[in-house]
Amino acid sequence: MTETKNASSVAVVMGSDSDLPVMQRCIDQLKEFGIEPEVRVISAHRTPAAADEFAETAPQRGIKVIIAAAGMAAHLAGALAGRSHLPIIGVPMQASEGPCGLDALLSTVQMPPGVPVAGMAIGKAGAKNAAVFAAQILAAGDKDMEAKVIEFRRKQTEAVIAKDKALNS
Repeated sequence: MTETKNASSVAVVMGSDSDLPVMQRCIDQLKEFGIEPEVRVISAHRTPAAADEFAETAPQRGIKVIIAAAGMAAHLAGALAGRSHLPIIGVPMQASEGPCGLDALLSTVQMPPGVPVAGMAIGKAGAKNAAVFAAQILAAGDKDMEAKVIEFRRKQTEAVIAKDKALNS
């Protein structure tokens, strides 16, 4: 097992800066795990060359996992997955207009065979879960990260038990 030396082992990419308020939960959760993410705004449709370059060069920057958030057509995660061998975690976003993010969810998870994207829930829950899943991926080869993930889960369990106890006291 090797330790994660690069603090930016995870990249968080958003199709628009309007996604930042939701994706801040992801960024904050990564930081709680001691991961300082590389955060970018790159559009699969408006800046396709930048998306290609980002995905192709991510491993050279020490990136091990990419989290991609997008709404509407939600092509960002798939576009990055087509250009990178790294694990891609997609977070579908609810657009200000449209069908509650279901379109983004389907665009994120409906990938062709051999080009997977790990799809999370729409919005805030998906943003936080993407960070936890990224930490779990890193934990497979990093004992320190594994300990942080285990501690995170322990604290979650304790919080639920405490809430139950408070409710039933």
